Amino acid sequence: MLRSMYSGISGMKANQVKMDIVGNNVANVGTTAFKKSSARFSDALNQSMIYASGASATVGGVNPGQVGIGTKVIGINKYMTQGSLQPTGRPSDLALDGDGFFVIDLGDGEIGYTRDGSFNIDTNGQLVTAEGYRVLNSDGDPITIDLSTYISFTVGKDGAITGIEKDGNKVELGTINVATFPNPEGLEMIGGNIYKATVASGDVVNNSAVSGSVIQGAIEMSNVDLSEEFTDMIVTTRAFQASSKVITTSDELLQEIINLKR
Repeated sequence: MLRSMYSGISGMKANQVKMDIVGNNVANVGTTAFKKSSARFSDALNQSMIYASGASATVGGVNPGQVGIGTKVIGINKYMTQGSLQPTGRPSDLALDGDGFFVIDLGDGEIGYTRDGSFNIDTNGQLVTAEGYRVLNSDGDPITIDLSTYISFTVGKDGAITGIEKDGNKVELGTINVATFPNPEGLEMIGGNIYKATVASGDVVNNSAVSGSVIQGAIEMSNVDLSEEFTDMIVTTRAFQASSKVITTSDELLQEIINLKR
């Protein structure tokens, strides 16, 4: 009976974590290049009530009899599938059609990765994120686009940046660095639509040729599907309620046992 109460508690805790994840997905449905997550459960513990035995000449074998004691969260998976591309018309907005991440300088020697290409050009002519982090080129240097020398610029699908001078001359300004990972789901989210590499993600591959195409004048939308999230929300709510019902029902049984003394 007490086992059932603890099973109910574990179910409530696990579904609370799942609801936290669903809530975060819904909250970020409008976040540029956001990647949704989901929780994965497993049984937490099994107590053997009947032990397995093999067959003999006179008696057949006995299967093990086990009682489960709850559930637990064993993983929180990220879905790195691409969101839809939304045209913006801003020349500094960039989107990746396919795999890969833009490489940015976080300062103090730290490197970050993002698919949020809502970039700006600061007063120094450098391409930066919305939070001011510099976007790096294939040589690992900040990208500089001095619009007081160039009247406009273009970014090719291969990430090559071309500045256009007033007389129409074109000047190559470098190539945007696009990085890929053997396991992008292993990246660590640090906020601000920025990821950092981990031992789970594997070593970064800085090679635009094996990555997706760079699309100028567009950004990637969130890959959250509200219909799926609302369905998960309903299922999670009902699972939470069912787990709480297990606790109240077990409490009623305990009360009956106590009443036997009267």
